[in-house]
Amino acid sequence: MKIRPLLDRLDSAASWLQSPLLLVIRAYWGFSFAQDGWGKLHNLDRVTEYFASIGIPFPHANVILASLTQLVCGSLLLLGLFSRVAAIPLIGTMLVAYATAEKDALHAIFSDPDKFTGATPFLFLFASVIVLAFGPGKISLDALFFRRQSGV
Repeated sequence: MKIRPLLDRLDSAASWLQSPLLLVIRAYWGFSFAQDGWGKLHNLDRVTEYFASIGIPFPHANVILASLTQLVCGSLLLLGLFSRVAAIPLIGTMLVAYATAEKDALHAIFSDPDKFTGATPFLFLFASVIVLAFGPGKISLDALFFRRQSGV
């Protein structure tokens, strides 16, 4: 029995899962980003105080910037519209979250990886990097509106 045909079938079957998986990642994390941004916008005073307490400069302006980034880019991720573009500011926002609110976890990236991966921004960051790297998948508005002429 030759193994190559079996591997080819497995590859084809596994490839079928790519777009549904990207849809689930985009939908869940896009909604989560948007919901978090919306919540921050509706609690500006409390979140501004928190930002100030961790030393973020211009805390009120940065709360608004982070909130709108999460709301707008999270919504785009959810819809699968301009997904890769939307992932970039979300990645930046999560890196800032690590650098400010999760300094200990960031410094433990190599010495205590569980601390790094257990920090709140990790899964948000990971989902954003996945969308940036792999795109939104075939089940997205990007795929509907921006199909390449090659038919892909």
